[in-house]
Amino acid sequence: MSTESIDNSVPLRARLRTALSAAMKTRDRSAISGLRSALGAIDNAEAIDTVDIKAGAVENSAVGLGAAEARRRDLTEADIEQIVRTEIADRQQAAVEYDTLGRSDHSDLLRAEAAALEAQL
Repeated sequence: MSTESIDNSVPLRARLRTALSAAMKTRDRSAISGLRSALGAIDNAEAIDTVDIKAGAVENSAVGLGAAEARRRDLTEADIEQIVRTEIADRQQAAVEYDTLGRSDHSDLLRAEAAALEAQL
């Protein structure tokens, strides 16, 4: 990852996407993995709960393009930051567990992913 200063006026999700593009260009696998995972966690947090689906007559079903779509949740910048911090904490905890198992190769990768995410905060 680069050592450039982070512009906190840019939304965190946009910073993560920009960092992902840069990591892909430099082929930084640990950064790519961590950033993709965090972006996926944010997308999952925006998803709505599943709607109860009831069997019924076809004539009572939603018809037309987008008729059954629902609006996604709107996350605040604080919500997104908390998700990223949780992703960092999960990786750091898993790295400690891998260290106790003598798997320093995996713990190093997880710490590198956490560092890539931390650099965006």
